[in-house]
Amino acid sequence: MDNKQLLNRMKEDVVKFISLQFTDVSGTVKSVDMPVNQLNNALVDGVWFDGSSVEGFARIQESDMRLQIDPATYAVLPWSPEDLRRARVFCDIYRPDGTPFAGDPRGALKRQLARIRKQGWMLNVGPEPEFFLFKRNGPSTIHPVPHDVGSYFDFSANDEAVQVRTKLMDALNSMGLEVEVGHHEVALGQHEIDFRYTDALKAADNILTLKYTVKAIAAQHGLVASFMPKPIFGINGSGMHCHQSLFDENGNNLFFDPDDTYHLSRLAYCFIAGQLAHARALTAIVAPTINSYKRLVPGYEAPVYICWAQTNRSALIRIPRYTPGRDKAVRCEFRCPDPSANPYLALAAMLAAGLDGIDRDMMADDGLNDDINIYQLTREEREERGITELPGSLSEALHELENNGVIKDALGEEVYDTFYRAKLAEIEEHRLTVSDWEVERYLETA
Repeated sequence: MDNKQLLNRMKEDVVKFISLQFTDVSGTVKSVDMPVNQLNNALVDGVWFDGSSVEGFARIQESDMRLQIDPATYAVLPWSPEDLRRARVFCDIYRPDGTPFAGDPRGALKRQLARIRKQGWMLNVGPEPEFFLFKRNGPSTIHPVPHDVGSYFDFSANDEAVQVRTKLMDALNSMGLEVEVGHHEVALGQHEIDFRYTDALKAADNILTLKYTVKAIAAQHGLVASFMPKPIFGINGSGMHCHQSLFDENGNNLFFDPDDTYHLSRLAYCFIAGQLAHARALTAIVAPTINSYKRLVPGYEAPVYICWAQTNRSALIRIPRYTPGRDKAVRCEFRCPDPSANPYLALAAMLAAGLDGIDRDMMADDGLNDDINIYQLTREEREERGITELPGSLSEALHELENNGVIKDALGEEVYDTFYRAKLAEIEEHRLTVSDWEVERYLETA
């Protein structure tokens, strides 16, 4: 869609206002709103904003930033009232001299994608974000309770959660996401909506779209939608498994080899080896919160150990079973990301790790046998197989990131510095906070 087509489309949709959207390093969506009669000038000249007002974006003396609209990302916000209909577009961020702002997370992903475009490649990603729907249990400060009593794939004709999920899928389809399936997940109140794989930039845009659409539709039903990785103790947390494959410009799947046992090409094995080699540092980006590491523990189907397998869901990287004739569906599934991640940074870092495996011609070791449950292996048995572990905390993951040049280079100096400082502050705030657990444990026993 070009600028003229965008203006015509908005007129047809009777849009009154448009939100120009971008994210900070944490993945929080920022927005500059304007009436549509100002859009023509904005498409030509961009929109200036104060970058110093966005955490980590710029120092006060370097604050002028310009939003450049990406017309291809236009979508009507289906929950907005008809008489004040709003649409959104995602934007790229530029400095006053016309150069891309190095601290823009969307720009970080675009830089990595430009690397493979030179080779005629594109990265396709199919993300699977999970989330919870909660009812409020009193004031907003009180812990919410699950919205339903369903479990994995459960169906109930009159289940209110099913009705909400159906409205969510309808809204997402109207915004251009090609929803493939929505279903109840394992835990009470937990859901998953999967959309068709697409190029990595659009996939990252789609993840953001899904998150704020789910929250908006849920709020209309008096519910709280949460993408927190582990909101409830003792049950499964929410992940965001990412299915990945490299395609050439003719639409051929570069991960497919008909003669291989797993139908994987050498390129695919190198890509997998790169992600396994950088997994510990990658975790800081794809599982970026204190809470993320309460999901990445044994016993709740979340990956903990660094290895790959076909179908075995205890491995970090899984190769879904091949279906004859579906060559384009051959892919690898990276299972440790969660939906609290900034999708642009997550996909940029994942791609950089895979490309390092290709550039250095790494080869993945033999995959784990599908009848082995890694969680049941002893430490000695894992060591014999060369299986290491993901970091057990955000602090440990940050230490790995600090010493990983490949992932830091993928983010760029400005993004890395901002991200690192923000995460250190989160760790320090958590360290100083007295939790309910501590009070219950020590108040009378200490």
